[in-house]
Amino acid sequence: MKRIALLFTLLAICCTSFAQKNVAYKTVMDIPYTASNDSYAKERCKLDVYYPEGKKDCQVVVWYHGGGIEGGNKEIPQELKEKGCIVVAPNYRLLPKVTIDAPLNDVAESIAWTLKNIASYGGDVKQIYVAGHSAGGYLLTVVGLDKTWMQKFGEDPDKLKALVPFSGQMITHYNHRKMQGIGPLQPVIDNYAPLYHVRKDCPPMLLISGDRELELFGRYEEQAYMYRMMKLVGHENVYLYELGGHDHGAMVHPGFHVLLEYMKKNK
Repeated sequence: MKRIALLFTLLAICCTSFAQKNVAYKTVMDIPYTASNDSYAKERCKLDVYYPEGKKDCQVVVWYHGGGIEGGNKEIPQELKEKGCIVVAPNYRLLPKVTIDAPLNDVAESIAWTLKNIASYGGDVKQIYVAGHSAGGYLLTVVGLDKTWMQKFGEDPDKLKALVPFSGQMITHYNHRKMQGIGPLQPVIDNYAPLYHVRKDCPPMLLISGDRELELFGRYEEQAYMYRMMKLVGHENVYLYELGGHDHGAMVHPGFHVLLEYMKKNK
């Protein structure tokens, strides 16, 4: 009887694995998410949605590209494909064509769009993880901590499951400082710095950094400072991962593994 029970268990696992591998995924591209009439906003403020067809209550990752807020384009990361989750990939306006307020506004509006629309693609609005690398990580963290950005669109970032910046700046972004004539090695913590907005009642935070000796401009130390300040204000769900041996660019790939494992534990 034990052998028969074991056989049925193995068959069930194989069938489940086969079913997961044979799920059909679809990508809908260039969906406008802005209500703005600005021509540059209409050009850049579009997003892609990658989702498993016929599934409901899926976890969602909203992924923001990096590029120093001066470059880059939306993408569905390969590491997030065929994992059972929905991926939303927005573009946002870029410096120096606009000021820092524009991309922050775009991130807020695209998250609000996701909260309002993702259920129609099978997403669970209570399981939305907002993640991004470098500039994307910086922008989402400002918007996730400073509630005024999303309030413009009738939404609250505290509805999000977690904020997950990959090597995002926690001080004011260096390219915004450059536009003010401030060098990249002159730290600034003002209203545009995530650290300025630490609060204990924000969503859980998963901070992922590359190796402290290889990272860009002390990025690990910025995230470590954010981790400590969040702990000091009483936030219980903040985590910091340092990916040893990986520099600013290389940390992205193992970072996705950390994110996916975190999502499994919190489903």
